Amino acid sequence: MLKKLFCVHLLLICAATAAAQTAVNNLVNLPEADTLIYVSPQRILKDAAPKVMTPADVNKMREQFADIKKAIGIDPTSVDTLVLAVRFHKPSGDLSFVAPDVMAVLSGDFSSESLLTLARLYLQDRLRDEKYGTKSISLVKIDPLIAAAEKNSMLKPYTELAIAPLSINSLVIGNVSYVKAALDAADGTNRINVASVNSLLRDPNALISAAGSPLATFAKSFGLNGTETTTRDPRCVTSFGNFYAGVTMEGNNFIVRGAMNADNPDTAKIINSLLSAVMEQAVDSVPDKDSQAVLKTLTLVAKESEVVLQASIPEKTVAEFIRKKSESSTKPATTQPARKPVRKRRRK
Repeated sequence: MLKKLFCVHLLLICAATAAAQTAVNNLVNLPEADTLIYVSPQRILKDAAPKVMTPADVNKMREQFADIKKAIGIDPTSVDTLVLAVRFHKPSGDLSFVAPDVMAVLSGDFSSESLLTLARLYLQDRLRDEKYGTKSISLVKIDPLIAAAEKNSMLKPYTELAIAPLSINSLVIGNVSYVKAALDAADGTNRINVASVNSLLRDPNALISAAGSPLATFAKSFGLNGTETTTRDPRCVTSFGNFYAGVTMEGNNFIVRGAMNADNPDTAKIINSLLSAVMEQAVDSVPDKDSQAVLKTLTLVAKESEVVLQASIPEKTVAEFIRKKSESSTKPATTQPARKPVRKRRRK
């Protein structure tokens, strides 16, 4: 019996390791990014959803996925990795703020070419193909944003959406310049910093995680490192403020972990004391008792040069929170009964 349990445990570890390695392989081939969000749809659907949703809701969700598969031939549960990436730019020559690039990358047990074929059937004449080197990009104009971009020039990069296969089982969707950068990175040009990937996948079993460098992004996008036309050596290169946040499952609890780089142990202790005091006051000011109980599970600790956050939330608490929210959203609004008009008596 113990031997069987050991083999099952070993298989689970191997499966988790293989999934983590797949995620790493998908990420290291991406272009540069300042903020990354990683989502594991399969872990959320298979591990988390059944524990916080009623059996009826789970069955309904599976039926909807089956209907989608019948309609378009793609099973949503076949998507094993979803990555959202944001890349900021230096200011332009006229010192105006440049809107960031945004893209999403889907990877899983599906054919990227099949998905593109479905997109062509659905969009028809609205989708056009354009050659980029030896590869092809499919483009579609977003009409509502085209009209809005006439008043707000920052929306101009998003008036056209680009779609392209990165591999036989991964697809990239985003604004045109970032999708082209993703194709270049797939060929080995200007790939993402490995440190960013390691930060994002600090916990390979995370259901969802995020990582970024807000101070470096600010310095770049607001001209501290120069503009697109004027070079300027950075005066201060630091990883201060770089963050990580993730949600995993351990047993019957959701584990929330986060960390922020504080440059050195002394600064980490100072920031930890400040944030702990602010968080204590903020929790006490929350009127909802259930939310207050969840927030009280958050702990902050100064660990070496980082401020580390952690919380353990029972799955029952999450399930109850979701149930209350769903009931409040479906509950019909109560209306006051209409009053009968009062008739005035005529005087003789």
